[in-house]
Amino acid sequence: MVKGANVGLAALSEDTGAVVLGLSWCSTDGDGDADVSVLLLDANGKVRGDADFLFYNNPVAADGSVQLLGKTPTANGSEDRISLDLSVMPPEVERVVLAASRYGGARFGDLDDLRMTLADRTGETVLGFSIGDASVESAFLFGELYRRAGEWKFRAVGQGYETGLAGLATDFGIDVDEAPEEEPGDPGTAEETGGPVPDTADTAGAAAVPPAEEAAAPVPAPGPPAATASAPVPPRPSTTVPTQRPAPEAATAPVPAAEAPAPTPAPAGPPAPAARRPRTAKRKVTIPRTARKSLAENDTWRQARLFPAPALKSDRERETRATSVLLSVMAQVPEFGRRLTAAFGAPAGRTETFAEVSLPHGDTPRRPDGIIRVERAGKLWTALVETKTNGNPLKPDQVQDYMDIAARRGYEAVITLSNDVALEGRPLVEVKIDKRRKHKVALWHLSWAEVAHQAQMLIRHEGVGNAAHAWLLQELLHYLQHDNSGCHGFQNMGPAWVPVRKGIDEETLCEGDRRAVEVVESWERLVRQVCLRLGGELGQKVLPVQRARRGTDPDTRRAALADSFCRDGRLSAELRVDGAQGVLGIVADLRTGKLRTSVEMPAPDQGYPLTWAKRLIRQLAEAPADTHIETLVDGRGAGPRGTLERLRPEPADILPKDGAAITGFRLSLFKGAGSTRGSAESGFIRSVDDAVDRFYAGVVAHLDTARPGRRSQSAAGGGAVARAAAG
Repeated sequence: MVKGANVGLAALSEDTGAVVLGLSWCSTDGDGDADVSVLLLDANGKVRGDADFLFYNNPVAADGSVQLLGKTPTANGSEDRISLDLSVMPPEVERVVLAASRYGGARFGDLDDLRMTLADRTGETVLGFSIGDASVESAFLFGELYRRAGEWKFRAVGQGYETGLAGLATDFGIDVDEAPEEEPGDPGTAEETGGPVPDTADTAGAAAVPPAEEAAAPVPAPGPPAATASAPVPPRPSTTVPTQRPAPEAATAPVPAAEAPAPTPAPAGPPAPAARRPRTAKRKVTIPRTARKSLAENDTWRQARLFPAPALKSDRERETRATSVLLSVMAQVPEFGRRLTAAFGAPAGRTETFAEVSLPHGDTPRRPDGIIRVERAGKLWTALVETKTNGNPLKPDQVQDYMDIAARRGYEAVITLSNDVALEGRPLVEVKIDKRRKHKVALWHLSWAEVAHQAQMLIRHEGVGNAAHAWLLQELLHYLQHDNSGCHGFQNMGPAWVPVRKGIDEETLCEGDRRAVEVVESWERLVRQVCLRLGGELGQKVLPVQRARRGTDPDTRRAALADSFCRDGRLSAELRVDGAQGVLGIVADLRTGKLRTSVEMPAPDQGYPLTWAKRLIRQLAEAPADTHIETLVDGRGAGPRGTLERLRPEPADILPKDGAAITGFRLSLFKGAGSTRGSAESGFIRSVDDAVDRFYAGVVAHLDTARPGRRSQSAAGGGAVARAAAG
């Protein structure tokens, strides 16, 4: 689509009752990002209350019609996804506005390939809209969905704002409080028995936008809102709009915006100055990280568990138990169930789950591991679930049977669940779709690592409705992490690992070897799993950095990486940790058997080099003594280097003797790489996990954030990773 164009969703697909919108961009430096937000507007172009402003600290509408699904890696970067259930959108909502904003002085012109897509219930992309003229804007209104004659339509807007989220909100008629946010106090969490949680979050702001008109609706031109004429706005309550993300601990117990008190009309006269409203909404519950002292007499006493795992003896038992445990918790904890099903096109409604249901299929009935059924307004959404544990692969013929059964019975989806991680352009299971059938069935995949990540995010960081739900999720997470559950995520580098390692040692591995591509794919899966695990511990977005341009074929990209791997024997990856200093790099050198984790810090804009060096050494007071520090010098790359142990008494030793301009510093830790393909103590996968944990907790967590306008979030998160590594 082009800017200003509109189209009816019904003309694009028959399955647009529930849609998923994707906002994406690429960054050449790997560290660019933005935050998405959604505004629900009534016929007058105004929000009805705080609940109609969805953003990072209020990601789910109370009725489930909107859910921010977060970021997911793609072939060319990452994509922020939003689930909209248009079939249950309140009738008072006439428009859904989709926007994104940057922070800390960053501009959208620094990002490449700004794009918005809309996919129907089956996951098929039915429209796209690219923005190619971004420059100094720090906020963008990408597009909007609006009702016209009982039909939902989409308009491509593409309006930019130099003044960020505050400017975008002001142009919509929002009163903005731009006063600096107070530093959060000591965050509180409920005890496992459900104690009260101290109030630490503010209610979200809301916006008012002029109503959309059909053919004659003007689309604002790009540029600052000051240049746009706005209709006068009647007096209304002041509203606080977040201009920066709070620290994650402050968001441990977010306020459900749907429960915030509705605004009351203000008296005639000038609007009152912006002010924060009383915090009276019900708090969400998380599990405290520090467990209460045990009443057991000694360490041999085992705590009773809701979902015991030690007695499991066979793969079939593990699959049956894991499916039943997961589905039962999904049905009983609405936030968790909705978190997993929203991305699959499921509506927001009453959920029931079933295990081992027999369904007719020719002469032999089939028994999928589970069924998820969601009911909303008398309509049913159904998905068949096929589960594998302990690294067992999915069977294509089995999944094909379930796709055929779902198509005949009018079910909407088949969900596969295993330890493997899906990659773009590399489906885990190849199935044939009968295009003659009018009813389309979507095939989705979940990794056990993704399930554990979502449970971790809810019980440790974002919160759930009550203490019982938090405890249920804690029991689920304990079960998934038990050695005998078989639900441990990606755990095997594959059959090509051993011959490829041997070929690198003997220098006989040639470019174009298909086995090298298989190892590169396994490495990519491992990196994605590391992101899920680290993100769950920190409560932050952690994503792999992809520097490829949009449109690059994933297979072509992996083939090029495999050829480079054959030449130098190195696997490399980069991770972007939200709120952390720089991009975290990982290099696995199979020739030397070493893992290198590193981060590059740009040189400060002001001050003297000796001051920079001393300050850096002070920040690393608690870092491991073997931390390697390397000065980056303009024009020639690497400069002086040394270990932290040697540099602590003499920080000046890290400075170039010839006075060359310093562009930054590279901090690294080295560790031996495991040799075996599995996740045992000596395995390669375990060594990568340990290396990332040690580096983040020991080095990155102590660095000041490089993003102005955002508080440093590393120290608290680093402690979480350190505890996880110790455990």
